[in-house]
Amino acid sequence: MSNFGFQHLRVVNPYDVAFEGARSAVGAAQVLVNAERYETLAEAVADCSLVVGTTAIGHRDLQHSLQRLEAGAPIIRAHVASGPCALLFGSEKFGLSNRDMSHCHWLMHIATREKHRTMNLGQAVAVCLYELMRDPCALAKPEKGTRAASAEVERITGTLLAALKASDYPKLNTSDSFEGAVRRLVRRLRLQTGDAEFLLGMLRQMVWKMKHGRDAEG
Repeated sequence: MSNFGFQHLRVVNPYDVAFEGARSAVGAAQVLVNAERYETLAEAVADCSLVVGTTAIGHRDLQHSLQRLEAGAPIIRAHVASGPCALLFGSEKFGLSNRDMSHCHWLMHIATREKHRTMNLGQAVAVCLYELMRDPCALAKPEKGTRAASAEVERITGTLLAALKASDYPKLNTSDSFEGAVRRLVRRLRLQTGDAEFLLGMLRQMVWKMKHGRDAEG
């Protein structure tokens, strides 16, 4: 990160033995000292209006749109001009879980040979950050408006799940897969801030009406 000018590191439940040992990295001490720790991924990306996950693909059945690094980098650079973005990496051994990926707007991967897709975590980070800085003039067309932050989108997700529960939605269940599907659906809407507030207000009114209507019937 320090090599390529990125200073804002956020970690979610880091493995302390490895994380503390990394503080001796030459020239990178300040990045690690200032690293922010979070208990959950949702908290870590709450203020980000774009969350891009990274994956080696493998044999996983991905539920997101997928970009190669060289195609995704210009999109990220264009977005940074209008709002904060998180580039999300999973653990070196397991990568991102399906639940982690449900917090992402889309996924990105580094082109590698098919027989050896996975990379060392540090190397993968370096390759991605190099590509982001390699040609800062090669920007995609800037987005219009301000994209809703992840915290706001997560509130919509939670309220929509509450509305589904209050309406006795027949397919509702408490599994991570269903919750993840709803979270991905909301993120695919790519809501602007004003639209997100409008939708959240409508959903909250629906939940209130369904709950109080049921109480009145009882």
